[in-house]
Formats: sequence, C-alpha cells, structure tokens
Amino acid sequence: MLLEHVKFQVEIRGGIIMPELKCTVQTCVHNDQFLCRLEKIQVGGNNAKNPQETCCDSFQERTEGSYTNSVNSMSEASDRSQVDCKAQNCMYNENCACHAGKISVEGGNARQADGTECATFQCHCG
Repeated sequence: MLLEHVKFQVEIRGGIIMPELKCTVQTCVHNDQFLCRLEKIQVGGNNAKNPQETCCDSFQERTEGSYTNSVNSMSEASDRSQVDCKAQNCMYNENCACHAGKISVEGGNARQADGTECATFQCHCG
C-alpha cells in the first residue's frame, strides 16, 4: 500500500516528471551533499530483476580536481531530477520515465556506474 502511495507523490515541472532524488554515491562528481547537480539522470538495467541489476548510467567518478572543474558547467544541486529509466521491469517505469515519488541511488564507494544501483527498483516481473 505504501508503495502505491509513494508512486503518486511525483512532482511535475513544466510537464516533466521530477521524482525526489536522494543519492548516497559520494564518489560521483554530480553528488553534492546527497543531492544531484544533474537535471536529468539515466538509470540502467534493461533486464533487471532486482536493484543490484540496475545502475546510475549518469555516474562519473569524482577525481582530484574534477569537482571544482565541473561545478561551473552544471546546475545547482537539487532534491528533484528527471529520471530516464531503462529498467523495463520496474513497477515505477512508465515509457522510460520514473513515476516513483522518491528514488534512492546508492553505491557509496562506486568507481564506475555498475557500482551504483537504484534502491527504489521494484520488479513487477512474474
């Protein structure tokens, strides 16, 4: 029941679905205190059956100096982001757009995209 409730708390800005996004991937250059600087992220996992088979394809590893160099070219960190979702089996995926009210991207020590996951993924596979 709670999952259905979360599904309908999605925010729409200018006709674009913008779920609340919390990101624990501190090794990503786009992460700013658990918020994302990207206005749109892509979640991968075309044939995923569980969260571990998904990933944030927008992940870019933070390296020495990368944070200060990239901040000027990105928007301000926000708690909302458009999510282009390729995880076709997720119950929140509708035409490659995430309809969850909140999503959590996790992968604390990731060095590449496959070290991250969409922890909100819920398989509607049979």
